[in-house]
Amino acid sequence: MISVFGSANIDLVAYVAQAPKRGETVTGRAFRTVPGGKGANQAIAAARAGAEVAFLGAVGDDSFGAEIRDTLAGAGMDVTGLRRVKGPSGIAHIVVDDEGGNSIIVVPGANGTITGPSGDDLAVIARSQALLLQLELPMQAVVGAAEAARVAGAQVILTPAPARPLPDELLEAVTLIVPNEHEAAALTGAADSGTALDELLKKVPEVVITLGSEGALYGSRSGERLRVPAVPVNAVDTTAAGDTFVGALAVARAEGRAPAEALHFASVAAALSVQREGASTSMPTREEIDAAL
Repeated sequence: MISVFGSANIDLVAYVAQAPKRGETVTGRAFRTVPGGKGANQAIAAARAGAEVAFLGAVGDDSFGAEIRDTLAGAGMDVTGLRRVKGPSGIAHIVVDDEGGNSIIVVPGANGTITGPSGDDLAVIARSQALLLQLELPMQAVVGAAEAARVAGAQVILTPAPARPLPDELLEAVTLIVPNEHEAAALTGAADSGTALDELLKKVPEVVITLGSEGALYGSRSGERLRVPAVPVNAVDTTAAGDTFVGALAVARAEGRAPAEALHFASVAAALSVQREGASTSMPTREEIDAAL
């Protein structure tokens, strides 16, 4: 089982030819309301890629919260650990341009009320092969969940986004960190991705740096280094590409795939997702991934 301790939002997505500059108003061509959040996205990606998934997080007592719960449950995962708290659910305001690029503003809402894993959360984490974490929950909550997974012997896979300084107690619990190239540079001060990978390996046992259309870099403390090319496609919307990659990668690792095979599996899943609009709505099923391998 894979557990995900993370954020759940409603994405308010506007599609435009070109994102507005400061002080500028532009006319969009479409608007969609889609369940998202990095935690929920990774959970849905992992569930659709074939894993048994349990989601741990919080939503508000508004209509968005009910929609998020229904979407996660509809993806086939266990939502027993999805708390309902007073107040609004988290939202993300997303602008997607015609080249598939995006800019995002996140308002945490219910996600910001989580101060740490509950007793029930700890029991779920203890039964998991892997725990997926991101940084859209308060840092103390992320650290608490990571430490619980380490004690239980579960892999801890961290997406360090939004990028921020990482406390030593978190890094000591992480098995694999998966930043994109910008996050890797922010964490290490190294503009070169290869150098950033080496710096991150001083802190965690395994590193994957995603490079968008350039693929991904992998390194481990055993000395293994890999560069896996991206699958060439015409991107429509890259909003959930990174979360799809991480969710699928966690599934492949849980199945015991070697790093090169696991990374290719994740790259194929991400390539399928960027050819569709939306975040959670764009993520491929296991059948689709297997057919494209």
